[in-house]
Amino acid sequence: MTVHGSTPLRTLAVVAAVAATTLTGCGAGGDPSVEKANDLLLTTSFRSSGGTTAFAGGSQELWWDPEQGLRMKAVWDGGSGEMYCKDGETYTGAALLADGLKQKGQDVTVPAGMTDVFVTSRAPGGCEVYFRIPDAAERTPASDRTTSKGVRTEAFGVSAGTASDMYYVDSDDSRLVELMSYRDGRFSTTEYDSYGEKFSISMPPDGRRMSMDEFRRRVGG
Repeated sequence: MTVHGSTPLRTLAVVAAVAATTLTGCGAGGDPSVEKANDLLLTTSFRSSGGTTAFAGGSQELWWDPEQGLRMKAVWDGGSGEMYCKDGETYTGAALLADGLKQKGQDVTVPAGMTDVFVTSRAPGGCEVYFRIPDAAERTPASDRTTSKGVRTEAFGVSAGTASDMYYVDSDDSRLVELMSYRDGRFSTTEYDSYGEKFSISMPPDGRRMSMDEFRRRVGG
C-alpha cells in the first residue's frame, strides 16, 4: 500500500501505520456529496473488503464502529496480520508491520517472541484517515456506474502521477459503496457494506503493545 505524504492519495491501510507517515485527505472543503459520505463513514458502523495494492494477490477486510474503533485484517502470500485503531492510536501487528517494511525494501525479521505484539503509532487526523474520502476527490461524471449489485453511483476521483483512486458513492443516500485503486502496476477493488450493523471490536491489551522505537530496537531496524 502506498501512502503519499505530499499528495491527497491514500488507500485503506497497511504501510500507512507501518511508516507512521503523515496521512493526507483530511481538511476543510470538498464536494458536498463527499462531505456527506465522509460524515456517514465516520458516524456509522460499516465493513469493507476486497483486494489491496499493498501486496500482490493480497486481500483485506476492515470493520469500523464509531464507539469501539477500527479493525483491519490483511492476508498475503505466506502470511496475515491485523491492525487496530481507536482515538487516533494505531496498533499494527508485528507480522503486518514487518511485511509492509519488506515491501518498502527493508529486510525485517520478527523474533519468535514478538509474533503476537502490536506496535503503536499515532494516526494524524484520527482513525478516519484509514477510510475517509480525500477532500481533494473531484466529481467525475464520465466514470459514474451501476455496480454489480445494481446500485447507481456517482464517481469521485483523485490522482497523483501514475497512482489513482476512484470512489463510488450511492446516488440516493451518499454512502460510499466501492473504491477502485491503482498503485505501482497493481489494481484493487474494495466494497463497502453492512452500514449500521453491530460488530465486536476490542483493542489489543496493554501487555501486547510495543512502541515503534522498541520494535525497531528489537528487530535491529
